[in-house]
Amino acid sequence: MTDSTAQGASPASLVPSGVTPRVLTAIVVTILVWASAFLVIRGTAEHFSGGALALARLVVGSAALGLLMIGRSWVRPTARQWVGLALYGVAWFGAYNVALNIAEQTLDAGTTAMLVNIGPILIALGAGIFLREGIPGWLAIGAGVAFAGVVLIGIGSSLATGIDGRGIDSAGVLWSLVAAVTYATGVLVQKPLLRTLPSAQVTLLGCVAGMIACLPFTGDLISQVQLAPTGAILGAVYLGVGPTAIAFTTWGYALARVPAGQLSISTYIVPPLVVIFSWVFFSEVPAPLAIVGGVLCLVGVALSRRRSRAARLAPQHPIATK
Repeated sequence: MTDSTAQGASPASLVPSGVTPRVLTAIVVTILVWASAFLVIRGTAEHFSGGALALARLVVGSAALGLLMIGRSWVRPTARQWVGLALYGVAWFGAYNVALNIAEQTLDAGTTAMLVNIGPILIALGAGIFLREGIPGWLAIGAGVAFAGVVLIGIGSSLATGIDGRGIDSAGVLWSLVAAVTYATGVLVQKPLLRTLPSAQVTLLGCVAGMIACLPFTGDLISQVQLAPTGAILGAVYLGVGPTAIAFTTWGYALARVPAGQLSISTYIVPPLVVIFSWVFFSEVPAPLAIVGGVLCLVGVALSRRRSRAARLAPQHPIATK
């Protein structure tokens, strides 16, 4: 394998080094489908409450993931793993989705994506400390640069919104931060589970755990789905099939083969994509400062892929697969 990281910020450096084409495909699918989720959530926010939309998404997602598990091997989790699966599912599938849905009821999709993307920084730091993956110098530098890009996009979006006299809703910002924390928690708990359990099984059980946690919103969902237009209902179904069943499966596949800190940095590409998609589908013109921040995010991703000279000269070990 050639060391593309030594060449600087090439396109190949935007993803973790040493991955196979299948893992790279999984990462790309995850990023694109998760980016689309921010737009669909915003489009359905006026018809569903945050909890009701989360429950609808997780019911559909659990059914789709169950179908994907047909014919696959099943490993019986230990008591400790069941606890981890429950925490992972409640944090990422349950709390994250509810918080994200509520945030997008007051914030636009692009701003929400930028704020939620504090998550990868928390993941990279948590993985280095709790999962003992370490925090290489270039990872820390890249995360810092990308985070500066996220801040610039948030400021740019805030100024653009202020022109309309609305400003950024503080509750929406708070819910976005809650989503970032629960997202990071879910990834950090999920990574150790993938060492001994199949990624598809972990994703299914996590989704079911999140769905169970959202069952108190059943009454809201039943009443709101009766009034919602067909487009909003189809949007909720898409969130269950695409961003939940498909994207979480491809994410789990990649996470089982790539360090959590490195993989999470790749999701910095999501916010710029959301801004572009919002412009195309919602006619929202990104603020100039937001565009600068998006470019800075990509630069940070590229920097985080670099390795020190000592690391480049060290023998290469293949990434373990399952």
